[in-house]
Amino acid sequence: MESKTPDSGPASFGLSVSRRSFFKGAALAGGATLLPGSALASETTRPLCEISPRTPAAGQVKAIPFALPDLTPARWLWYPSERCLANTVVLFRRALALSSKPVRARGWILGSSRYRLFVNGRRIQFGPAPSDPRFEEADPVDLTSVLKSGPNVIGAEVLYYGHGEGTWPAGKPGFLFWLETETADGQKQRVVSDDSWRCHMARAWRPGQYKRWYLRAFQEEFDARRYPHGWTLPDFKLNEDWLPPRLLIGSSQASSLATDYSDYALDVGAPSTPAELRARTIPLLNEACIPVSRLAESLWVEWRRPPEEYFECLVSDAYRIDRELTVASSRPGIWQVELDGHRAAALTFEFKEQMVGWPYFTIDAPEGTTIDLMVQEAHAPEGPPLLNTHFHAWTRFICRAGENRFETFDFESLRWLQLHIRNAQGPVTVRDVGLRRRQYPWPNVPRIQCGDPAIQKTLDASLNTLHNSAQETVVDGMGRERQQYSGDGGHQLHGIYFAFGETRLPARFVRTFSQGMTLDGYFLDCWPAFDRLARLMERQLGLTSWGPLLDHGVGFNFDCCHFYLHTGDLEPLREAYPRLLRFANYLYSLRGSDGLLPVEDMGVPAVWMDHQAYQRPRHKQCAFNLYAAAMLENALPVLCGAMRDARNQRAVRQFGASLRRAATRKFWSSDHGLFINNLPWLGEEGQMRLCDRSLATALLYDQCPGNRTEAAVKTLVETPATMGQSYPCNAGWRYWALAKYGHVREVLQALRDRWATMPSVLLNNTIQEDWVAQPDSGAQWSHCAVVPLYFFFMSVAGIQPVAPGFQRFQIRPQPADLERLELTAHTVSGPIIVESQGLRGNRMLRLTLPPDAQGELVLSSEENIPLQPIGRTGQNLRHYRLPKNQTVTLMLRAT
Repeated sequence: MESKTPDSGPASFGLSVSRRSFFKGAALAGGATLLPGSALASETTRPLCEISPRTPAAGQVKAIPFALPDLTPARWLWYPSERCLANTVVLFRRALALSSKPVRARGWILGSSRYRLFVNGRRIQFGPAPSDPRFEEADPVDLTSVLKSGPNVIGAEVLYYGHGEGTWPAGKPGFLFWLETETADGQKQRVVSDDSWRCHMARAWRPGQYKRWYLRAFQEEFDARRYPHGWTLPDFKLNEDWLPPRLLIGSSQASSLATDYSDYALDVGAPSTPAELRARTIPLLNEACIPVSRLAESLWVEWRRPPEEYFECLVSDAYRIDRELTVASSRPGIWQVELDGHRAAALTFEFKEQMVGWPYFTIDAPEGTTIDLMVQEAHAPEGPPLLNTHFHAWTRFICRAGENRFETFDFESLRWLQLHIRNAQGPVTVRDVGLRRRQYPWPNVPRIQCGDPAIQKTLDASLNTLHNSAQETVVDGMGRERQQYSGDGGHQLHGIYFAFGETRLPARFVRTFSQGMTLDGYFLDCWPAFDRLARLMERQLGLTSWGPLLDHGVGFNFDCCHFYLHTGDLEPLREAYPRLLRFANYLYSLRGSDGLLPVEDMGVPAVWMDHQAYQRPRHKQCAFNLYAAAMLENALPVLCGAMRDARNQRAVRQFGASLRRAATRKFWSSDHGLFINNLPWLGEEGQMRLCDRSLATALLYDQCPGNRTEAAVKTLVETPATMGQSYPCNAGWRYWALAKYGHVREVLQALRDRWATMPSVLLNNTIQEDWVAQPDSGAQWSHCAVVPLYFFFMSVAGIQPVAPGFQRFQIRPQPADLERLELTAHTVSGPIIVESQGLRGNRMLRLTLPPDAQGELVLSSEENIPLQPIGRTGQNLRHYRLPKNQTVTLMLRAT
């Protein structure tokens, strides 16, 4: 069925929105894009969309709103060398004498791959944010409060990964610094990275250290005996190991990738397009020191094999455990152990909840004492004795004489921390064990409360999960990959918008994810990260089933559309938009003879959708094509309209309609009134197979022929064994569809029965990746599946933008069997407060509305309320106009 309901809203989950409202008054970045005609091109080699020369192509952006000031005469610096091994740390030091304390001292800093900045012995900040090496971002620095009159020292530890990982795809080493100070009398002074600095090869970290695992570069080993302690203090005396830096040839307005330093490992050269250095567009993260809650376990470890061999190779039967270790504690937070010189002591500490940050501890032990610090997301007491069960998540510290304070260079995700102490005899004292937690500085404190204790646990766990997954990039989980995903990972953006009112981080997501586009026109679906770069070559040789995921590229179009609806801000989308068109062209080139997009044998890319919901790869074709069709008809056209790109808007809609028709021909069963995943092979396979994604997509985007929705709704409610169900991150699709058709009660019961009982919710105050999560494993116990949080805003409170920038919005409250609900949705037009008290038949609804946005309330037509009705939609619903900047209190009988 070709026709669509005229008022069906784009990317709005079935809300009644006029498409025309999206396309007025917007301008196209870089000039109009052109199409060969009003209809789809008939030649299979002809692209769907033609991107004009004036439209920025992928990786080629013209004027940017986040440009740095001129950093001249700053120079890129590195250690005076021709080769830099992986996991090398170089110290950069600059002495600075000031005649008076400055009233202003601000500038920019960048250390590739990561840096820690110190001034006069005080830690200032960690950075930079993960970025595409072609578009590195310099961090702002404000030293006004820490610089003083007289001698000062600015110092930076710069770690060069060298190995690609989840937060760093590739690149070159380098250090860049620019600071301007101003005194009370108006005198200004600049401090820039130049030959006045001194640098030191920090052999406390061994240059060339091996990689931790596939997606973590730095397997840290730190020997305090080799560290120049006090080097960031003014009275430190330099020796012959402090050298003038190498001044790299390359512009201070370009990224380190464009310097003349060679990358010996990957032979990465200067990019074919300009390597831009950009300004950081999100705030620096907050840091707070959190002590452990308790010492949970202590035990002796008697080694049968060398410990180094075990940690390097995980050899079997390497040790024997004695759980009779006695730990003395003279006062809270201090633990004493007497080492016998033969056995190691393992102290296992527990935090109240799972967090992300830098583990630290202080130890007083003999010189040469070795501590292997291990972290885990989840641990069962009396389970595996050593926590080295999570992708080799250990860091090694070696003590100098006396007291040592240690902190990891890179951040971890954990609730359990273990100190394995060895190579010593005599008393050892451990104290101040904790985590320097890092969190995004959200602009608003979330407010979401319901009267159901079990469901409230899932909401609280979702908020804490967002603290862990949404930092500088929007990732799946920080414990395993730390990679920024769209697709199922992009859903958490809804929680970021509504709960925190944050738009800067989503804007950065839109820009940075879009930069990971291949020459063929598909997205490297976790970017900026190393994973898909490695998969490109592996897929060419058939060495992995994982390739860049095309369905995540589809999801990214939805992410961009939602960003526009939530913010009304086109600026971040100007860089992404041409890449979205290229991706549409790529999908167009994949069409088979049946008019559908394939899901197998496509070469390098792959289709994920969600493996748990499908018995065979070919069963994904129905869901993938309905998903792509929904995007092409409902999401990308919104952006085309905003960019005044009518020709491509028309073309992508026609392409989407053609996919929808082809999917209907192949997978729609008129007898069952359902999209059946294996309908073409039903005779061969015997049993009908369904999936929640196909049915939910068809319901949300009105894809069921003749609007025959009853069977799909019934199937999603009853979840028969023949229907594959998604893993937690994608469960939101089914829940959204159920809410559209008035079945919120069933979703709330699922939150009580399936989500609130998750081990991660009960133990870690987080949401786990899979329905089953084992402790002491590689499972992600803090994953971005924050479905309960965004479902409450979008479907229980029922708040949705229906015009860009929340200039128009809709509220369709469905509290179902919740007796109490209070939440604040933070929007760019102001907060929307929804409060509900009571049950169906006697429910009070109070709405506090923003001043500058037009809202409408959607309720059952059985309600009798004193608001102006403005229309009806299906399912016996009536729309009412809401007054601006007022609090409305209503008594409901049928909601």
